[in-house]
Amino acid sequence: MKNLQKFIVPVLVVIVVSIIYFFYLNPNKGIGSFADFDTNNNANKDIKVYVAQEREVLPDPQGGVVFYGKDKAGQVVKIQAGGVTVEQIRNAETVTLRGHLHKDYFHAAEVVPE
Repeated sequence: MKNLQKFIVPVLVVIVVSIIYFFYLNPNKGIGSFADFDTNNNANKDIKVYVAQEREVLPDPQGGVVFYGKDKAGQVVKIQAGGVTVEQIRNAETVTLRGHLHKDYFHAAEVVPE
């Protein structure tokens, strides 16, 4: 009986740690959803989206870039971003954005092209 307990407890610990890592702490999350954002909240959150290559990528008159991103549900949203160039966005398949959602666009304070 004690041998069985010595086996079961470590296995349960490994299972619990694995569940916590893969569902909560895993940094390699897939494509996100704009539905997870609240337009009334200005807190910056991270989201990974596809660059909608069929849409225009334009320089922003205020400095930066305006482009469109597509989430996992297929929702396309206008993204206003600084700190990146038009070429970086055109060459990226996906981008990780840190920012917040407004009613008509996503304001990205930071963009990491991938």
